[in-house]
Amino acid sequence: MSSAAPLGRGPKVRAAVLAATVDELSEHGYAAFTVDNVAQRAGVHKTTVYRRWSDRDALIADALAESIEAEIPIPDTGSVEDDLRALARSLVVWISSPSGRAVLAVMLANVAGQPAPPDTTRHAFRDRIRKALPVVTRAVERGELPADTNPVELIKTLVAPIYFRALITGESVDDRTADAAAAVAMTAARAGLFG
Repeated sequence: MSSAAPLGRGPKVRAAVLAATVDELSEHGYAAFTVDNVAQRAGVHKTTVYRRWSDRDALIADALAESIEAEIPIPDTGSVEDDLRALARSLVVWISSPSGRAVLAVMLANVAGQPAPPDTTRHAFRDRIRKALPVVTRAVERGELPADTNPVELIKTLVAPIYFRALITGESVDDRTADAAAAVAMTAARAGLFG
């Protein structure tokens, strides 16, 4: 147990526990993850954790969603090109961060033959795609993209090359990767491929 002053019961406790969860996942992975270790990292008793989250998977799902939400903001610059580029660049920064690497390691746990997280962890990614859809619908309303553009397919096309490099080929990703992904997605959208 930490010797620091008690955190209390409010948002500070929640933030500390979620940060400790990401740190624990980052260092030890999904298979070795324990609520006891998270509580110790956060400086709280494990019952404090269980009062807010029913089990470790609920805690992990909440931490992953929080990490993705905080580190991949949804832009609204007034230009679809700028929005897609900003979204892709945020994704690149997040993937390269400790929390991004932790989240991706959890998502890939079952591929490596380790215990797989529940589908609720995948919900964090689906939710981020859903929240990014207004980037496309605003662009359609402004006349920047064809009226029948499928926002889900455009956003998936934007993020796919970034995830492919980071997860499949193991290549580093940077602003050039993000800008290229945005350009490909824009070219395909303007060509009507997402109708």
